Amino acid sequence: MKKVAVVVLAALFTSALAIPSSSYAETKKPRTVSAKADKIQCKSTKAVAANPTRIAPPESILKRGPRQITLQTNCGDIVIQTFFKQAPVTITVLSALIKGGYYNKTLCHRLTTEGIFVLQCGDPTATGSGGPEFRYRDENLPAAGSNNYPAGVVAMANSGPNTNGSQFFLVYKDTTLGPNYTIWGRITSGLEIVRYVAEGGVKNGETDGAPVRKIAIESASQR
Repeated sequence: MKKVAVVVLAALFTSALAIPSSSYAETKKPRTVSAKADKIQCKSTKAVAANPTRIAPPESILKRGPRQITLQTNCGDIVIQTFFKQAPVTITVLSALIKGGYYNKTLCHRLTTEGIFVLQCGDPTATGSGGPEFRYRDENLPAAGSNNYPAGVVAMANSGPNTNGSQFFLVYKDTTLGPNYTIWGRITSGLEIVRYVAEGGVKNGETDGAPVRKIAIESASQR
């Protein structure tokens, strides 16, 4: 496994990713969206669980990262404002993954509707254990406290300190978690899509698992 200066840690971790720096300064609520949840229509998707595309780790941190990342899903576009200044390593890696088509045709594999309120995406294998062949450090961790991951926040999933990979979660309702997950952006458009998926519930009547309303990232772009 290659070691890359600054971005990649010397020690790699192989355990499964799980949801749940300075304090989180970007606590603005997502802007009000005009689209109504009852107008959302999720199209059929050809996305299936698959082996991840091999992406080389970035060799250096971007001098200027993308201001916006858009997830084009089968249910509509989810637009995310990035926090490059607060999480430059994370955004650099996400940019590389997007350029390499890593997220194309991938399922959002995990929805949690009790205790915490998140939709987890970014694992091509749709198992919760997939990711690139490298890991990188935490950044922009929030302070401990109630609702420290407000609705609209986007943060990295991990399996312990400094084990970020490709998986991330979208918070659709104010959530309290340990201050352990890199916050790298907030949803500025499309939060109603995540809430629509959440309203459909989890398969088999569970509160944590694959969503009934299938949602897939058909492609991802940045600008």
